[in-house]
This record gives sequence, structure tokens and C-alpha cells, in this order.
Amino acid sequence: MTKTAAKQTALDAFIARKAEIDAALERLQALSDDHFDYAPEEIHWGHVGTLAHYAELLKRITDSAFKEGKHAD
Repeated sequence: MTKTAAKQTALDAFIARKAEIDAALERLQALSDDHFDYAPEEIHWGHVGTLAHYAELLKRITDSAFKEGKHAD
């Protein structure tokens, strides 16, 4: 495989992964816009815990992407 072919393969893979992330972000935004499918009268502390878990996972991602938190230089 030539260097140009390998680079194009990496670019193709990068674009495919980016598309996966974009699709996941769109789905998460839609779910958030719909209050995570919870009606206000249904909310209990278990839902708060679930959202706290989601927020922590997203913070790990954003810390890594933006070099913050434990990923800071």
C-alpha cells in the first residue's frame, strides 16, 4: 500500500468515525430536547442519578477532547 493510499484509508476511517459521533450527538440532543422521555410528574431521584451518570460520561469525553480535567497539560 502506498503512503497516499494509506493516508486516504485513514481519512476515510476518520470521516466514518466522525459521522458516527455526529449521529450519536444528534440522537442525544433530540432525547435531551424531549427531557429524556420523562414527563415532569414522573421524575424521581433515580432519573437524577441516570442523568448524573450520563453527564459524567460526557465530561470524560469533553475533558479528553478539550484537554481539560485530568487530561490537561
